[in-house]
Amino acid sequence: MSQSHDTFLASISDATALLELYSTREKATPEELEVLKRAGLIMAFTAWETYVEDRITEAVIPQLKLLEGCQLGKFMKARLDEELKRFNNPNSDKTRKLFLDYTGIDVTACWRWNNFDPAGAKKQLDTWIGIRGEVVHRSLEGGARTIKKDDLRKVISFLTELASATEKALD
Repeated sequence: MSQSHDTFLASISDATALLELYSTREKATPEELEVLKRAGLIMAFTAWETYVEDRITEAVIPQLKLLEGCQLGKFMKARLDEELKRFNNPNSDKTRKLFLDYTGIDVTACWRWNNFDPAGAKKQLDTWIGIRGEVVHRSLEGGARTIKKDDLRKVISFLTELASATEKALD
């Protein structure tokens, strides 16, 4: 596995820790518990976004070393850096395009495990990304949905499997 995957596993453990903390908060109000679940969801997707950014960089930098010192290499590195600065909400289309453009690999075609095929994994990622957007940009009073404890568990598991499937695609 890549260094990016190792970093992802460490980062996603923060979301898992928030999920576990939720279970220990006996005297917490429902609002306080919701904050933990929302924070866990945000941490999980931050781990995924960082993984995608780190993994594409890890895949491309060795190739750019071959072009070190030449204008084409400088251009490609600057272009990648610019794209990664704008890379937010890594849904299936954005992730597919980024890896396809820079590695020639459609990682989404390899998103297959247990009960997921590539189409189902892409759809599920896009659904969860949409929910993440609501959680980040809206408060509960502003109409954001509540997050169920089981949904947070599913997100953490899904993103962990997604990162592993992406690793396999790039091996």
